[in-house]
Amino acid sequence: MKSLYIKRLRDILLLGILFAQAACVNDLNTTPIDEDIQTEEKVLTDDLSYKELLAKCYAGFILGGQTAVDGEPDISSINGSFSSYLRLLWNHQELPTDEAICAWNDGNLRDLHDMDWNSSNEFVTAMYYRITLEIAYCNNLIKLTTDQSEYAEYRNEARMLRAISYWHMLDMFGTGPFVTEEDRIGSFFFPEQATAEQLYNYIESELLELETLLPDPRTNEYGRVDKAAAWMLLSKLYLNSEVYINTQKYTECITYTKKIIGAGYSLEPTYANLFLADNDLRTNEIIFPIISDGDSVQTWGGMTFIIHSSVGGDMPASESGIDGGWGGNRTTKAFVEMFDDPSGTTDSRAMFFSEGQNYEIEDIFQFRDGYAIRKYRNVTSGGATGSNLSFPDTDFPMFRYADALLMYAEAVLRGGSGGDAATALGYVNDIRERAYGDDSGDISSSDLTLDFLLDERARELFWECHRRTDLVRYGKLTGSSYLWPWKGATKDGASTDDRFNVFPIPASDINANPNLSQIKTGY
Repeated sequence: MKSLYIKRLRDILLLGILFAQAACVNDLNTTPIDEDIQTEEKVLTDDLSYKELLAKCYAGFILGGQTAVDGEPDISSINGSFSSYLRLLWNHQELPTDEAICAWNDGNLRDLHDMDWNSSNEFVTAMYYRITLEIAYCNNLIKLTTDQSEYAEYRNEARMLRAISYWHMLDMFGTGPFVTEEDRIGSFFFPEQATAEQLYNYIESELLELETLLPDPRTNEYGRVDKAAAWMLLSKLYLNSEVYINTQKYTECITYTKKIIGAGYSLEPTYANLFLADNDLRTNEIIFPIISDGDSVQTWGGMTFIIHSSVGGDMPASESGIDGGWGGNRTTKAFVEMFDDPSGTTDSRAMFFSEGQNYEIEDIFQFRDGYAIRKYRNVTSGGATGSNLSFPDTDFPMFRYADALLMYAEAVLRGGSGGDAATALGYVNDIRERAYGDDSGDISSSDLTLDFLLDERARELFWECHRRTDLVRYGKLTGSSYLWPWKGATKDGASTDDRFNVFPIPASDINANPNLSQIKTGY
């Protein structure tokens, strides 16, 4: 089932992956002098070759290089494993929040939790380049198939993946260079900068068209996008619309979450099964995953990073499914305190590993300070370890059904039309009954508030790359209205500047492209 995503692509020539940070060519029509050089005419000869090109677009979300285990890094300025899209996304969505803190002192990684990064931060720079590179991969496939109706399916999927990356650009940077398959490539092309409104409108228009073109929900091969993925991204776009373009679109959010809810998805009965090595069997809830495979998707980024970095020396391999922990990421007491019973006896989502760990974080660089989290494991629901102890089989659930239920509830509470509070309450209690195993965790209508939903989203979706976006939407990422340990590089937490609601365009790209500037960011 994972064959599309994990196929090795050593012999596939990728044209048009060029921004200012990538290698450039001046004339793509020049015939190579060396007849052994692979051109698109030699490589793209049949359906399989185009499918492999599409596979590269999918693989761009997890692999950091062109050869095995992040060799020949896609981004020359940073190690291939550090530059894995998923690894970077996780770091940027989790480390600036109360959900995660890292014990490592790699480069300027600590800036993410301290919330004092600048436009020269190497990890922020790599995130930006990874997004633009993924867009370029997709643009390339779209361009090559524009006049080939037989590959329309692949083109539409690439457009959907491009929309996801443009959404990440909008959400994390608020602006950025805008390039589609219609633009030229080469060393003398400088992309124009898109405003938040322009990015928003483009993503929305793409998704509204793609929802009529993509396969129906749950009819495409596992790991590939379909209409439900487009509906999820539209829902997220509309839920955060007030942040992005200062316009409320909660009614639209309700419209699209209802489409997902009516598409035949359901909550996986056992919460933990969503994050195990055989979670590819949970297609009833997982709408779009980033696929990992111990034998064929070998990267020190991706899920390898997420699982290894959250394990210390005290978790046995039989439980973690890996051959040794890296002792890096754990959580803060602010997140632990969101659970009435952090032991996990009542709420099964409280997946803390406290043995040998300290509740308080006195020293950021001591993994023992702060509870570890064992949400993701390279172990199947039957107790077997994954196919490889170094590289996990566990897929990352980028979009899943429970999130749609919570988005519906929040959009209703924020005043959207087309839904109702009683239904919203029922959806939230469905999620909580899964977590508690019965109705003992049910809440009443008076309990269902926006603040409750923010905490419930944390309990349900922690370490799934949602928290930073959620805190920004609630106005709690920066400022002093919500403090957690080591926010603002202070043990008890400190107020931070609002400019840290977004990341800056890297100084290297500002210097390379005269069309770019730090607009509306405060940097």
